[in-house]
Amino acid sequence: MSDETNNRLTQLGAASEIASSPELAQLERVANPHPDDDYLVRFAAPEFTSLCPVTGQPDFAHLVIDYVPDAWLVESKSLKLYLGSFRNHGAFHEDCTLAIGKRIVASLAPKWLRIGGYWYPRGGIPIDVFWQTGAAPSGLWLPEQGVPSYRGRG
Repeated sequence: MSDETNNRLTQLGAASEIASSPELAQLERVANPHPDDDYLVRFAAPEFTSLCPVTGQPDFAHLVIDYVPDAWLVESKSLKLYLGSFRNHGAFHEDCTLAIGKRIVASLAPKWLRIGGYWYPRGGIPIDVFWQTGAAPSGLWLPEQGVPSYRGRG
């Protein structure tokens, strides 16, 4: 990673606060040292939280974000802070999941991205939301996301 890229990072190695909303959160990137190779990067956020836009009650999800980088990698601390900015954000499960995927795509322009939002039940119904940018690159090792469907106490 070049010194120029390092100098543009504002959160890594510094005290950083979680933004009050996803719109205000900074999603930072660093140069990919292997842009000519197709490889999978996975982030799992098993304790993601947002708020129901109607009741204001907390919603919980296990997010799995898989992407194939092109020129850029997402800087992981900024991703953590971005995801944390949803803590006081009211949106439905579908909106949260797609907004996160689309924001990463807008910031990085990856070769491919998929996101799985495995939401815990509210009102007795779990909602799982999946989105991807298209077909995965040919020959890519694409492991399962590893999050089982919700089964309750059975």
